[in-house]
Amino acid sequence: MDYLLHILILVGLYGILAVSLNLIAGYTGLLSVAHAAFYGVGAYVTALMALHWHTPFLLNVVAGMVVAGVVGVLVAAPSLRVHDDYFVLTTFAFQVIAFSILNNWVDFTGGPMGLPGIPQPALFGLTISSHWGFLLLASAFVAAAFWVSHRLAESPYGRVLKAIREDEVFAQSLGKDVTRYKVEVFVLGAMLTRYSIRRSVGAASITTVFKLVVHPALVFVMTQYVFELEPLWVMAATMLAAMPTGVYSSILANRYRAAPGAASSTVVLSTGLSLVTLTVLLGWFLR
Repeated sequence: MDYLLHILILVGLYGILAVSLNLIAGYTGLLSVAHAAFYGVGAYVTALMALHWHTPFLLNVVAGMVVAGVVGVLVAAPSLRVHDDYFVLTTFAFQVIAFSILNNWVDFTGGPMGLPGIPQPALFGLTISSHWGFLLLASAFVAAAFWVSHRLAESPYGRVLKAIREDEVFAQSLGKDVTRYKVEVFVLGAMLTRYSIRRSVGAASITTVFKLVVHPALVFVMTQYVFELEPLWVMAATMLAAMPTGVYSSILANRYRAAPGAASSTVVLSTGLSLVTLTVLLGWFLR
């Protein structure tokens, strides 16, 4: 049961990632592949503050969002000077650099083995330590991310973002500062990625690769092919991208001799969710 709850928690976390990416790629049309880097930077800020300074959970989350936003400004300012394929390559280069630093700066980030001993988050005097507690917390953050994204998309600001996506020159002719809007939504998307993750103790290097590079890239692919996704389809794409989670969880379970049947049940669940979601998405595309 813990394995299944673990998968659902990850689906929620990647749902937040997909929603934030949808602001940048879906509504504004910026094909950024640096999202996993912001995700990792904010997560490490939160984890390191909790581990070394024992600061409150909400303060850590806010600090992670601020740092991710600052990094987003530093990346967006030069990257948005180029367009189309060159912009994609620029953001991809940043992601590769960020991954190399986080994965190899072992004394600071723990490298592939992660950061052991991170304190459990506490809200209003209640310590969250069970899988059910983390699932409720992740669900609350998912709901908040969906609400922020929806309100932003339906506002005049969101309509400007859609205009930029459809015709950037036309948006400029209407007097809109296109560059400013692009930088702002890029930073907002980077900040929203920072709602999660906790680094696991003893995670193998394959887990790091999947969590920080491959898995977010799959979420990126799914959300890129359906622009301006409704929340249902964003979550459906996230569930489809959850399949690698089951795969690497089963690998680690077999490697570390987890309870019998835990690995196989994880693969069945994640693969089943992926196949059902893929069928629904294909039906929607072909309708």
